Amino acid sequence: MAALRIRNQDAREFVVSLLTASGVSAPNAAIIAQGLVEADLRGVDSHGINRIPSYLARIHAGVLDPKAEPSLTQVTPVVAQVNAHNGFGFPAAHLAMSTACSIASTYGIGLVSVKHSNHFGMSAWLVRQALTANMMSLVFTNSSPALPAWGSRSQLLGVSPIACGAPGGKDSRPFILDMAPSVAARGKIHKALRRGEKIPRGWALDAQGRETEDPAEALRGVMLPMGGPKGAALAVMMDVFSGVMSGSAFAGGVVGPYDLKGPGDVGHFMVAMKPDLFVSLEEFRERMDVLYKKVVESDKAEGVERIYFPGEIEQLTEEERLKDGIPFVQEEVDALNAEAEKLGVPKLRVMA
Repeated sequence: MAALRIRNQDAREFVVSLLTASGVSAPNAAIIAQGLVEADLRGVDSHGINRIPSYLARIHAGVLDPKAEPSLTQVTPVVAQVNAHNGFGFPAAHLAMSTACSIASTYGIGLVSVKHSNHFGMSAWLVRQALTANMMSLVFTNSSPALPAWGSRSQLLGVSPIACGAPGGKDSRPFILDMAPSVAARGKIHKALRRGEKIPRGWALDAQGRETEDPAEALRGVMLPMGGPKGAALAVMMDVFSGVMSGSAFAGGVVGPYDLKGPGDVGHFMVAMKPDLFVSLEEFRERMDVLYKKVVESDKAEGVERIYFPGEIEQLTEEERLKDGIPFVQEEVDALNAEAEKLGVPKLRVMA
């Protein structure tokens, strides 16, 4: 089946129209659209605009407040906290990162916690926000239970992404890491279910603790942590920094973006740092050029055509999709347009 292509700007405008028709303010809708469309552009389709129907379902169920505005409390000169007030995670996380960058510009480092939030999409868009301010960053969040404690088959820990970034040099791309502590992100399971596809063995267990290729059975069971106990331990770390410390839900208490039983109560944790704290900015960029070159020019293993710097594949995908459009299957476009019909807004435009 040939992919349907959607222009970047058309996708943004479509998301904004759906959200504003659902009670979200125009500035917050623009931030949400930015985060979702950046994911689609980078090839992280599991965290793109296909998330919109689940978000709107939570609004309609009364478990996510579309009108909520995040508020900021300064804790110390270098530490602040954002309360999302059960609104969208995107505006709360955006405020947190912008605050962390502002603090870091004065003090060298800024730390901001977020409480009572919801899903904020792909973590890399917040790393990119920090890169725009020429900052290094760490982005943590916790999420709804999907992973077991090591040795268990019970859903307890979130598939909570770990993200960080650093500016590149004159001849290198920025470093962007955004990874889940599971073998695969849970959003990829939902994507496979949506498209009627199987998942690879080794991604998940069913409710009886058996490996499965069925995405529906996987969602009733548990995701598998990468590296066995190491991945499970990283998921615990995300709960400590994002949930326990912030005052948000933790230990299996977070409600996921596909669940209508209550507020998400997600916690996030953002750190921004100046890259020239210990060496000059010029030297930092020169050293990043050396690191980039050493990585991508390493001797290749058998069968490997090219070695990529972390985040580089996604950046190349973005360059291609900005030119050629974002690919969707017909079922995905139909689901999005069904939401447009409900809200009386124009349907998503497909490239000719």
